[in-house]
Amino acid sequence: MKLDSLKPLIHHDGPLTTVCLDATRGDESGDREVRNRWNGMRRALEQEGAPAQTLAALEEAVLRPTHVPGRHGRYLVASGSQILVDRVLAEPPVRDEAFHDGAPSLAPAVAAADEAVRYLLVEIDRQGADLVWSDAESHAAGDVHEQVEGGHDELHKFNGGGWAQRRFQMRVQDSWERNAEAVATEVDKLVADLRPELVLVTGDVRAVPLLRDALGHAAKELLVEVPGGSRADGVKEDVFAQRVHEVLEAYRARRREAVADRVREALGRGDGAVTSLDDVVDVLRKGQVDELVVVRNAAGASVARLAERTLWTGPDPLQLGTRRDDVQALGVPADEVRELRADIGMLRAAVAQDAGFTFAMEGSLELVDGVGALLRWSDAATPHESAPSYTGDTHRRH
Repeated sequence: MKLDSLKPLIHHDGPLTTVCLDATRGDESGDREVRNRWNGMRRALEQEGAPAQTLAALEEAVLRPTHVPGRHGRYLVASGSQILVDRVLAEPPVRDEAFHDGAPSLAPAVAAADEAVRYLLVEIDRQGADLVWSDAESHAAGDVHEQVEGGHDELHKFNGGGWAQRRFQMRVQDSWERNAEAVATEVDKLVADLRPELVLVTGDVRAVPLLRDALGHAAKELLVEVPGGSRADGVKEDVFAQRVHEVLEAYRARRREAVADRVREALGRGDGAVTSLDDVVDVLRKGQVDELVVVRNAAGASVARLAERTLWTGPDPLQLGTRRDDVQALGVPADEVRELRADIGMLRAAVAQDAGFTFAMEGSLELVDGVGALLRWSDAATPHESAPSYTGDTHRRH
């Protein structure tokens, strides 16, 4: 997943205040639980010197209900009295965190981007459709993007006899087809403009196949039919939401596996990818990374434990090293070199060079130190991995 939307954060003058917490409101006590979590974070931020206006802005945002059912998290970044980022996370964070610093923790936003799927949901009947665009910055669908009404109103067949019945049924069938064509025209336009990863279609059992037949090639390639939805009231929303969730989960798994396949292929031929913390930092520093890959377990925690490790960095995100000397060797004055959590330092560098990011599930890839990178280019100075390097063998050839 590309992380373009996070770039303003790494170039912000700051200082920035980051909050990431479990925002689940499962029952009547949910509001109190969220407030208690926030109160603990507020005290910690006060001790770190976060301004009162920033704390006030964060408190107002944190305590505002998300109206998202089930377990979920919240990620916010603020500067002064302004909320720069406010995102709902598909899952609560592994641990709540809050800190006031010049560099924001990007890991929660990256996790949200990894979970997000850009999709267009089409709820169709024989008259038209509601088109719902997913929120590109989170896992949730947004409001109705627009409604399309076909305008052809002979919609219901009736039981009768003779030529009159046949003529009427033909007019009804023609109305359904014309209405489906009107919806298809708008869907094709949105696919071209918004470039979704999936087009989910649900609704009337007669209208859905008519729409499928009327769509252009690009939309058909992205089409997934999801039963159980409807424009009308009375649909079992929880059942339909679960079906959508299953479709999106299957797509996320395919998307991650496609990246994993590229990593395996590149590591297998010894060119185009690297693994190990030292080598990934090296290629991040040189701006070579196309996709940063981090292995995480089923609980959502990074196997590399990057939040527990540190790197050294200068003012520029690409001034990065595993040792202070590495950064000073780039010409950074000693008083401008600082120690930074490894996850923050690596993600800042990835965002700065327009790299993408993928979480690989534990067991799908064996990466040294739990991290790897696909490269845009390589040269003689680039670490070249041999096949044993991604099977857990720490004796690697370069």
